[in-house]
Amino acid sequence: MRARITGVATYLPERTLTSAEVEQRIEGYVPYQGVVERLTGIRSRYVARDDQQASDLAVEAARKLDHAGADLMIFASASQDMVEPATAHIVAAKLGLSCPVFDVKNACNSVLNGIQIAEALILSGAHRKVLVCSGEVPSRAIRWRVRDRAQFVDSFAGYTLSDTGAAVLVTTDLERGIFYRDFSADSTAWAIGTLPGGGSAHPRDPEYSYFRGDGRRLKEAFERIGPDIFLNALKRTGLSWDDFAVVAVHQVALPYLRFLAQVLDIPEEKLVVSLPDHGNCASTTLPLQLALGGWEPGDRVALLGLGGGISTGVMLAEM
Repeated sequence: MRARITGVATYLPERTLTSAEVEQRIEGYVPYQGVVERLTGIRSRYVARDDQQASDLAVEAARKLDHAGADLMIFASASQDMVEPATAHIVAAKLGLSCPVFDVKNACNSVLNGIQIAEALILSGAHRKVLVCSGEVPSRAIRWRVRDRAQFVDSFAGYTLSDTGAAVLVTTDLERGIFYRDFSADSTAWAIGTLPGGGSAHPRDPEYSYFRGDGRRLKEAFERIGPDIFLNALKRTGLSWDDFAVVAVHQVALPYLRFLAQVLDIPEEKLVVSLPDHGNCASTTLPLQLALGGWEPGDRVALLGLGGGISTGVMLAEM
């Protein structure tokens, strides 16, 4: 028996912001016009309504799938409605589900880890139909008033982020499904990118409610880990990227995507380049690319995850 991804759906809010509009909204310091698009390749991103929560985006995506009979629901996201209770309960209540639920949080690898857990629980016999959903609303953590260059650089990653919902259905299958997975982490690099507020370290100070990070140091941290986790997936399965219909890669900036694709020797036609028109969708990036990609039942797909903390992950599956 295997665990197979039998459904993928996404939800995109109606409102969009171009990179030029983002820069116009920033009060204070912006080094030069067009800096965001030039450095990232992002033309536009999605922004949730003020009355939409992370749970709402997950619900909108999940409603597009046949989740009737799901015996477990996992909310897997970097975002959350509130610290307590688990956002999974809020999603379940809105969907009318009565099955067990819980949250999984691991920055931009949250959904990938949610699928990992769903597969493990299906293979153990504990569950047969698992709904993994995510609602990312990072726009709430963007700093719009910038004091100087140093603060602009510290806040820059926030200007790439996009609000998105996603849902993935994982079920039992006798023949095809997920056939390889591997995960790693270098937790010594956790402080490079943070959203510090709301936890025990900074429970109430609004100054810590903004996303902060150093893109250069984050890139260097991933380079130190190296590409082996992704290349070993091919070596251990005897496959090449040409054997996959879609190679979904987490995307934060086009220059780094090109660098990673070159290092891993991924053919350009296998990539789904979602970044320019969707922005950095955090943990919903991989399901978004599956939803946009041109695969058919029986095709192989590869999911390559990169997340703050930092962590990497790879999953290979027959759809």
